[in-house]
Amino acid sequence: MLSLNPKDLTIQVLQKYLQNAVAPRPICFASTVDANGNPNLAPFSFFNVFSSNPPILVFSPAYSGRTGAAKDTLLNVKEVPECVINVVNYSMVHQTSLASSPFPKGINEFEKTGFTPIASDIIKPLRVAESPVQMECKVNQIIELGTQGGAGNLIICEVLKIHISKSVLNEQQHIDTKKIDLVSRMGDNWYCRAAGESLFEVQKPVTTICVGFDAIPNHIKQSKILTGNNLGLLGSIEQLPSKEDIEKFKTTLPEFNSETEKHIYAQQLLELNKVKEAWMLLL
Repeated sequence: MLSLNPKDLTIQVLQKYLQNAVAPRPICFASTVDANGNPNLAPFSFFNVFSSNPPILVFSPAYSGRTGAAKDTLLNVKEVPECVINVVNYSMVHQTSLASSPFPKGINEFEKTGFTPIASDIIKPLRVAESPVQMECKVNQIIELGTQGGAGNLIICEVLKIHISKSVLNEQQHIDTKKIDLVSRMGDNWYCRAAGESLFEVQKPVTTICVGFDAIPNHIKQSKILTGNNLGLLGSIEQLPSKEDIEKFKTTLPEFNSETEKHIYAQQLLELNKVKEAWMLLL
């Protein structure tokens, strides 16, 4: 394993390691204005949601690692503590990338990117009409993490109003993950598209208490077929099947010539999310 001390690396090399390791990262397409009302658009992948009550989003425009200069977005929110955070989906990713070019302060990125500006309801910065979700925010706090090139600045934003395109909603009027087709940043020039086979579900045991990994017998844990993900799925069940259920289930099974065959079949059941059936087979 390669072990590194961040202090021994240049900013550029360290950032390359961090951005390739901490990924995928959601993209904040931030719209701001300066004191004279000049608009600015810029994408940031150091971004996430940190609270629902109050609704807080945080993104971080870093000082340039090459020049040490502050981003226009940071300068703007210090003058006008408001922003619109627009999410980025696949249909707009290349136009969004245009806004990452280091245009001089005062250049209108709406014009450079070709996006359609629309007025916000509560705040001064403009929204991006093409974005499927636009959040009007006030900037509650700016936390400077350093003063040198590469240092981040946490822009802590409180969401005041959310605008959602009806095209990405399901019948329950919630955002449909498959319809919204979001993209995220990886390292270097790579992006990730949250669509197709890249999407998969993991049922989180947040409302029930699962039996856990430690409840799995050693002869199952030591399987040469079952993976860590398979075992994790076995540990997610709320309670183990009863002896009666196991005996009844085993009457429906074919004959197995080896434990390997049995574990392969159990893996197939787990891939179909038939966790209880896999347990009954393995016990």
